[in-house]
Amino acid sequence: MFTGLIEAICTVKSVRRSAGGLLLTIDLGKLADESKIGDSIAINGVCLTIAGVDGGLAAFDISSETLTKSNLGKLKPSSPVNVELALKAAGRLGGHIVQGHIDGVATIKAINKQGQFADIKFAASEELLDQMVVKGSVAVDGISLTIASMDENSFSAAIIPETLKKTTLGTAKIGDTVNIETDIIVKTIRKQLEKILPQKQPLTIENLKQLGF
Repeated sequence: MFTGLIEAICTVKSVRRSAGGLLLTIDLGKLADESKIGDSIAINGVCLTIAGVDGGLAAFDISSETLTKSNLGKLKPSSPVNVELALKAAGRLGGHIVQGHIDGVATIKAINKQGQFADIKFAASEELLDQMVVKGSVAVDGISLTIASMDENSFSAAIIPETLKKTTLGTAKIGDTVNIETDIIVKTIRKQLEKILPQKQPLTIENLKQLGF
């Protein structure tokens, strides 16, 4: 499990493709001292297992399923990635509960710089947006963000200077693809409500009111 608080921006050293997926090698820098084979690490929000360690370099096997669901297939040597080690049992949950299980991808639609801050709008599918709520949490490339606003096709987040400095959002561009993991709590509640509602009745605010919510 992770928190969405990025510990370092690391660099992809090599990408070796195969029929079943690819082998990704990343320079973990100082994080390599705390890493060993078998450890789980979030790379751009994707929970991966270290398959090999050589000095500061860590190798990861990426399956075709992960490549389909995430942006890892677009990585190249020298690409920067957000990295977070797994949460320790005694650690602080400073962000929100992040599993490292990507639900899909979104595209950066607009970046509005306001001094050292930035408002970023992400175009996302209806399926992803249905699992979000304003003021709720979302992990974008592994970064724990608060949803500031939503419309039918996108959601926005206000990014503080520290996040811009410590994550890849600081160099993000319009058109970039980002990994999205929606909040597990929202997904669980929605799943249970869908079981309560009549199968042919959509999940709307009015329907919830009629059922006493």
